[in-house]
Amino acid sequence: MALFVMIIRKMVQNKWLVSSLFFGMLMTVALVGTMPIYSEAILSRMLVKDLETSQTESAVYPGSHWSVINFFDQSEQKRRALLARLDGFMQTQAAPGFGIPVEELVTERRTKSVTFSFEESARNDPKRSKPSTSLRSFTDFAKHIKLTDGRMPSDKPVNGVYETLVTERALTNFKIVLDTVLVLEDPKIKGTVKIKPVGVFVKKEDDDPYFRDPLLSDLGNSFIVTDALFQSEFTAQGKIPVSSSGWFFVLDYTKMELRNVQSFLDTNKLIKNTLTASVGRYQADFKVPALHTIESYFARATKLRTLMWSLNVPVLIMLGFYMFMVSNLIVDRQRNEIAVLRSRGAARWQIVASFAVEGLLLSAAALALGPPIGLKLTEVLGASNGFLEFVQRARMPVHLNSDAYLYGALAAAASFLMTLIPALLATRVTIVGHKQQLARFNKTPLWHKAFLDVLTLGIAIYGLYTFRTKLKDIQKLGLNVDDLRIDPLQFVVPALFVVGAGLLLLRVYPYALRLVYWIGRKWWPPSLYATLIQVGRSNSQYQFLMVFLILTIAIGVFSAGAARTLNNNTEDRIRYANGADVVLESEWPNDKPPPAPAGPQGAIAAPAAPVPSVVHYLEPPFDPYMKLPGVEAAAKVFVKPEASFYVGEANGSATLIGIDSDDFGRTAWFPERLLPYPLYDYLNLIASDSRAVLISRTLAEQRKVKPGDTIYAGWGETDKQPFLVYGVIDYFPTFNPNPPLGSIDAADEQSKDNAPMLIVGHLSRMQLQLGLEPYQVWLKLKPGTTTEELYQGIAKSDLNVTRIVNTRADLVKAKNDPFLMALNGVLTLGFIISILISFVGFLLYWVLSLKGRTLQNGILRAVGLSLRQLVSMLALEQLLTSGVAILIGVFVGNLASRLYVPNFQIAFNPSSLVPPFQVVFKAIDFLRLYSTVGIMLLIGIGILSYMLSRIRVHQALKLGED
Repeated sequence: MALFVMIIRKMVQNKWLVSSLFFGMLMTVALVGTMPIYSEAILSRMLVKDLETSQTESAVYPGSHWSVINFFDQSEQKRRALLARLDGFMQTQAAPGFGIPVEELVTERRTKSVTFSFEESARNDPKRSKPSTSLRSFTDFAKHIKLTDGRMPSDKPVNGVYETLVTERALTNFKIVLDTVLVLEDPKIKGTVKIKPVGVFVKKEDDDPYFRDPLLSDLGNSFIVTDALFQSEFTAQGKIPVSSSGWFFVLDYTKMELRNVQSFLDTNKLIKNTLTASVGRYQADFKVPALHTIESYFARATKLRTLMWSLNVPVLIMLGFYMFMVSNLIVDRQRNEIAVLRSRGAARWQIVASFAVEGLLLSAAALALGPPIGLKLTEVLGASNGFLEFVQRARMPVHLNSDAYLYGALAAAASFLMTLIPALLATRVTIVGHKQQLARFNKTPLWHKAFLDVLTLGIAIYGLYTFRTKLKDIQKLGLNVDDLRIDPLQFVVPALFVVGAGLLLLRVYPYALRLVYWIGRKWWPPSLYATLIQVGRSNSQYQFLMVFLILTIAIGVFSAGAARTLNNNTEDRIRYANGADVVLESEWPNDKPPPAPAGPQGAIAAPAAPVPSVVHYLEPPFDPYMKLPGVEAAAKVFVKPEASFYVGEANGSATLIGIDSDDFGRTAWFPERLLPYPLYDYLNLIASDSRAVLISRTLAEQRKVKPGDTIYAGWGETDKQPFLVYGVIDYFPTFNPNPPLGSIDAADEQSKDNAPMLIVGHLSRMQLQLGLEPYQVWLKLKPGTTTEELYQGIAKSDLNVTRIVNTRADLVKAKNDPFLMALNGVLTLGFIISILISFVGFLLYWVLSLKGRTLQNGILRAVGLSLRQLVSMLALEQLLTSGVAILIGVFVGNLASRLYVPNFQIAFNPSSLVPPFQVVFKAIDFLRLYSTVGIMLLIGIGILSYMLSRIRVHQALKLGED
């Protein structure tokens, strides 16, 4: 107990240092705790987005789960018992087991298929085969339909007749009207069963997920009875054998999160096992639309976790360095006490134990408070729209999970060990060794002795080389990212480069400082002279602070560059792939025969009329496109993907694009950096000759074509027409010159000439000599125009638009992509924490430095230096240490960004990435960064200046005498 009290008193005496150390521990635990919290939140959003996308593409509600069993030779008693047991299982075990709200549990029953005849014998046609049908029931059916004719059926037989509902299609198929009595016929029917359709229904809501088939086409050959009637007459009494029973779950997939995905999968597996064990493997069927999405989701989740950890590694290294620096400051203030204790017989473990108890107290407090703070930080991250950019966005589903405390515990343990290292090193020194160290201020730091700067730089450069080599293989061979094993440590090498480059420049810095001192040693004023002497002779004292600031600034610059680069490259990729702000496709009048009408279900479809070899089209007017609201420019763009060509003895297929060069240049989006000259120069090149074409470099290299050659191109049965090659281009809007994924076999030389090829020519010549076919209309919108205005204009016009590509909508979708959200959020959080830690470390270091130099500053004041001169000395000292560290950090961060930010393109498919990945810097990002750092330094210097102004000369001198 006495030892514990002594430790508490020691912590109170060093409250500012201990508080700073605790703050570092707290931020470390909070940052590490955000990883599982943010991962779960962003992955949950990613899963919901993927499910929404699958619903849009397939028109199938992804939150459904359909399972059905079929009966063949089971007895009525066994069927009845089995249905009762499975109904209970679905309600009590399956429904709660999914882990997400169950909107509907639809139990469907179906009788065996039977034939029927009309009760009025005169209506029966002996020459016609009797139609077959089945009776079906659905739970809560009446809540989801509305009658268009007739009335609702009764739950009980009416005069021995079962009343039913039908669809309009069923009436047409069976050629009956309402209130027609039908007699069901089958050897297994007990007694006489009569049915009578009394109502026609449709869905109450078009988008109601209650119905498995949105078109109700599966009900076109059935009669619907109430669930109560089916249960009492067919399930219980067996008047018609039950042939199948299904259970259809309508789940609220928007509530699906990472934590309940496994529950969904386990429940699906449980349902499958239960049903197959009940009726056999071949008598059960299952349809779960979300399974495919969830399976692909796990692969994306793994990549996202790797990316997030990789992005956080530099910040974690910086936090570790901070804790080591603060722990070292704490130990430095107690080195004399430690040395005295060692000289008086105290064991090393006893001294280390006292520091360990202190570290345990701080680590435990950090573990208790860190994860809840991480939860609040995660909520803020959901609003990140870029680096240090925040927008109003729907709240992410964040939860404080067990993994947050597990990761926090590991971070607290690492922090605890980090704080013990300086104590362990300090206990090795006796009182004599301690006095010797005090006399040697300018000792060489450990990392310079061990050449850690050279070692880390070597590892970082080797990692960069191996990554670039693998990236070239991916792009050259058209491979997927997963085809080549990419070491996740590739994302760690930027941090190693920052550390290595920073330490290497700090190794050179003392020599630069000596050079500055030597150049002006005869002219420097006393304040500058004293400052140069102070910094030059005590350079090792500033090493920790300078390395710390270098890491903070360099990581901030790297984070800003990475976020801006990935955001801009994502936007450029979408704009390039679409070609313009809006792309429209419309239906042209033509002589193609209409499709054959669909007959009744089960009937043989009538043969469609043969499609002529050449379809003649009539071009609609183009002026209505120009008059759409908000349109600045419009262009006709004809695209023929599989056009054939030959030049000399070489031939092949290429994408043929026909344009009006003037309109195309005004409308299309294209970055200038992709070609040696601006795109409009190439368009002007071919504008003067209707035969002129541009070809892709892939075509020129693979078929040995050069400017001036004549190339013959066409499609279908039309005669190929000659065109004259005027130029060779690497890129063109919408054209991807990279080989398709998986199209190249590294062992097959011929497959390496499989890159896509392109021919760009004049639309008017193609229409005149090759054929008139529908083209796309590309639109460039005026600034400030909303897509809603454009859509309203299209709706009001007579344009028969069949497809719209909206680049703005694609950009918004990309901004909400979980990968970009995670990247922006993690980089923003890492930088904010870096700045906070940097400010605390900066202020702490200089406050302690000033307190340690109170006597020196007092003497300087006593010999005649004014407060203004002292502040100027302090400012100059800050410039030579913190200022130089910031400049080095800016330089190293920019260099690291240019070298290592391209590594992040591995998050996409590099082989299909067009335009090529390019590192992007914007002034606004650095304005935010440097203003934040500048404010931090100004506040720090202001506090230090205030402390200098509070120095009393007589107190300082009296302290020196004592």
